[in-house]
Amino acid sequence: MKFSELNLHPLLTNGLESLGFQEATPIQAEAIPLILKGQDVSGLAQTGTGKTGAFLIPLMERILRTKEAAESADPEIQSRAFDSWRAGYFVLILVPTRELAEQVYENVEKIGAHAHLKGVSIYGGTGYEKQKEGLRNKVDFVVATPGRLIDLYKDNVVDLKQVKALVFDEADRMFDMGFKEDMKYLLQRIPNQRQLMVFSATMNLDVMTTVYQFGSNPTEINISKDSARAENVKDELFHVGQEEKPLFLLSLLNIHKPKQAIVFTNFKNNVERIAQFLIENGIPAVPISSLLSQSQRNKVMELFKASDNQYNVMVATDVAARGLDIKGVDMVVNFELPQDSESYVHRIGRTGRAGQEGQAFSLVSDRDVDSLQRIEDYLQQKVAVGFLDDSQLLKEFKPFPEYVKFHQTFGFLKGEGGGDGARPERSQRRDRPPRRPGDRKNSSSFKRKHPRSETSGSADENKNKEQRRGESGRKRHFNKDQQRSAQGSSNNSPKAAHSSHAKRTHPSKRHAPMNKKGPQQAPPSKGITKKVSQFFKKLFS
Repeated sequence: MKFSELNLHPLLTNGLESLGFQEATPIQAEAIPLILKGQDVSGLAQTGTGKTGAFLIPLMERILRTKEAAESADPEIQSRAFDSWRAGYFVLILVPTRELAEQVYENVEKIGAHAHLKGVSIYGGTGYEKQKEGLRNKVDFVVATPGRLIDLYKDNVVDLKQVKALVFDEADRMFDMGFKEDMKYLLQRIPNQRQLMVFSATMNLDVMTTVYQFGSNPTEINISKDSARAENVKDELFHVGQEEKPLFLLSLLNIHKPKQAIVFTNFKNNVERIAQFLIENGIPAVPISSLLSQSQRNKVMELFKASDNQYNVMVATDVAARGLDIKGVDMVVNFELPQDSESYVHRIGRTGRAGQEGQAFSLVSDRDVDSLQRIEDYLQQKVAVGFLDDSQLLKEFKPFPEYVKFHQTFGFLKGEGGGDGARPERSQRRDRPPRRPGDRKNSSSFKRKHPRSETSGSADENKNKEQRRGESGRKRHFNKDQQRSAQGSSNNSPKAAHSSHAKRTHPSKRHAPMNKKGPQQAPPSKGITKKVSQFFKKLFS
C-alpha cells in the first residue's frame, strides 16, 4: 500500500515525500487505518519494519484533522479527528531507554516538520530546564522514559490529564527493566478517554494483562507469526573457548570489513575493555553503556551515526538493542549470548533493516550453552554453525586489556559529562591512582564520619583516654546498680524485694558465666538420662 492511497493531510504528505517515504511497510499498512479510526492497537512486528512510523503517521494525521474539523463537514475528516484538541493537549509516547527516546523524538521532528508539529524528549541523565522549557511551549508529542516523566509530573510541570493518546513503544522491554509499576502509576492518572497503542517486536502476557486492566481492548496485529526474526538477517554461531573470543571477534571484523558494526556484550564493565581492545588493534570503536554520562552517550551516537563516520564499530550492552534505527549497520556480533531469547531477536535486528541484507555472528563458549538452548527453542530452529580456518585467524594482535585506560583511549569523550543537573561523569574516577593501605582512614571524609578513628596525639595520651573511658564505664555500671538497689528497697512487697535481691545477687540469671570452653550449659536432668539409657538397653538387647 502506498501512502498516497491513505488520503493524508497535504502537509503530512509533503513531509513523507521529502523523506522518501512512498510505500507503507506491512505493519504500517495494517496499523495506520485502525489508528485513524481511533481504535486501540497492539502491534507485533519484527525489528526494522517501521513500527515507529506505524503510530506517528496516523497520530499526526488525527491532530491535523482535529484542528480543521470545526471548519469542515467532510465525514472523513470528522471520523479521523480527536473529540477535541487545544493548546496543551499532547500525545504521550513512553519508551524504555534514553537512546530510543531521542530517536523517536527525531522522527517526530522530521515527519512533522512540514505540518509544524513539535515534540520534546524527556529522559534522565540530563538537566531539567531544557525539558521543562519544551513542555511550556505546548508541544504536540512528548517522548519520555517513565522515571523522568513521573519526576516532572510530581513537580507539576506536566499535566497527564491533557494526554489524548498514549503509546507504549517496546512495552515488554519496559516491563523487563522494572517499569511496570511506573506504567501503572501513569495509566491511573491519564484519562480513560484516550487512545492506546502498544508496539514491540516481542510481546508477553503481562503487558497485555496490564492494558486490559486499565480498560483497553486493543485490536491485535501480528505480522511476525511465522518467524520471530527478520528474514533478511543471516545469523551464525561459532563454538569457541572463552579466552578465544577476542581473537575470533577481531578476525571476523578483519574478514568481513563491515561499514558499520555493533558488538554486544552482557556486561557493562566489558564494554570499554572490548572497545579498547579493538582500538589498540587498529579498528576504530566507541563504547556505549550506563557507565557513561548522558552527554557522552549522545556523543557516541553522533559519532557512530555520522555520514563521515570514522568510528565504524560500536560496543554496547542491550541498552542499544531495543528500537534503535541506525542506517548502514551491516554486521552484529554477540560477544556473549543474551540471557533471554527475545534480546537475541532485538540484537540481530539492528542489522538487515529497511530491506537491506545483514549478518549476525555469535561467539558461544561453554558459558553460553544454556542461553543457546533457550534461543533455539524460541526460534524453533537451530542457529547455523560457522567455522573459521586457521589461516583466517589473526596470528599477531595485542592482548585483551585487563583494565581500561579511559581518557587515553577515548579522548574524544573527555569533558563531555556534567553540567546543568546531569549525572557526574563516573568514568573520570577510574584514572585515580590506587589507594595505599591506610589512605581511607587518613582521608578527611573518613575522619568526619568516624571521629574515633583519629590517631593524632602521643601513645601516652591515647592510653590515658582509654583509661578515662574505662573509668567512666565502671561509674555508669556502679550508678545503675545503685539505682536498682534503691528501687528494690523502696518496694514494700516481700515478693518484689526478693525479686530485686535475686537480680542484684545472681547475675548468672542474666548472663551465663564464661570459661575457656565457652558458655556453661546446665546438666541434663536424671529422668531424661534414665530414659535414654533404657532406650539403648532395649535397642541392643
